[in-house]
Amino acid sequence: MIRLYHAPQSRSFRILWLLEEMGLEYDLAEMDFFDKSMRSEEFLALSPAGRVPALENDGQVLFESGAIAEYLVEANPECGFGRAVGSEDRARYLEWLHFAETIGQHLAALTQQHIVLHEDWMRSPVLMRLEAKRLEKALAVIEDAVRGREYLLESGFSAVDCLVGYGVILARRFVRVDCLPGLDAYRTRLLARPACQRAAQKDGKPRIYLKEFYEAPDV
Repeated sequence: MIRLYHAPQSRSFRILWLLEEMGLEYDLAEMDFFDKSMRSEEFLALSPAGRVPALENDGQVLFESGAIAEYLVEANPECGFGRAVGSEDRARYLEWLHFAETIGQHLAALTQQHIVLHEDWMRSPVLMRLEAKRLEKALAVIEDAVRGREYLLESGFSAVDCLVGYGVILARRFVRVDCLPGLDAYRTRLLARPACQRAAQKDGKPRIYLKEFYEAPDV
């Protein structure tokens, strides 16, 4: 049985969503950033950095989103969410798999500045604006990719739409994407997927992002 360690409104949503898309049976272990459960010896034995997601399956333990996604799709090729070696979309699939971490890097920096650093003196308005602009440029790359098609790959929906798509959905907390209409349409398609909606219902009570939009203060 698959067991996913997940915290609400975190990157582990990507794997929760993917599991729902794949229709796999799993057990969900909800973690919390605001207590000490992710610093317990038991959890650190699964995820040494004390982060989610972590996944257990038949004695195998993984703790990195991209690796977990690859493991799941390769172990269940019949689900059709990976792209096999030698397939036409394989190179682009790998590129988007890793580009998800580029998006995640900017989102993490913005989350740190706007939310984790809770005192004004700790924050940098300059860094907030810089990271928001970097995120906007990364989002433009995605908009170019989905222009004229529904998902990132010509061959259709895949695991990378879960990984990258999570970043697109979360990005609206920090970047106004009205100037990227193709990206907004892609986001709408993702949110309309039944598996994404099921994952959202299982995500848990919001604990991190309590505002619709986080505006950088004037310098």
